[in-house]
Amino acid sequence: MANVGSDTYPAQCSSLRKGGHVVIKGRPCKIVDMSTSKTGKHGHAKVHMVALDIFTGKKLEDICPSTHNMNCPNVKRTDLQLVDIDEDGFLSLMDDDGNTREDINISSADDEVQTEIREKFDAAEDFLVTILSAMGEEKPTGTKVITT
Repeated sequence: MANVGSDTYPAQCSSLRKGGHVVIKGRPCKIVDMSTSKTGKHGHAKVHMVALDIFTGKKLEDICPSTHNMNCPNVKRTDLQLVDIDEDGFLSLMDDDGNTREDINISSADDEVQTEIREKFDAAEDFLVTILSAMGEEKPTGTKVITT
């Protein structure tokens, strides 16, 4: 398993909410459904979570006592301007300070996002690509028109 030091923070199960993020089986996930069972004979209410992996879309489930802590991923969104796409599909992206990165491949994005990026690039539009990052993984998740 990857080193999950500063990539995550602990949160009590009962404080987690639908639409929030949680780590299940070592993967950063977005909670899509939650239910809490009543306290049983031995006293702990259980929280049942259904979540989708934010990078693969795979459905994961977990059950946890409501008083226990679970790890939550530090999820970050960054908007970077698209400069170029090379023949191998790597995006050349520039931040507000003029620093460029070329380590994110367009194939890591969902199909509709790949199409959106390619169409806007081919039309020579100036636009930003939104990069979602959590636990050492990154993925383009959308585009935004640059407004000046």
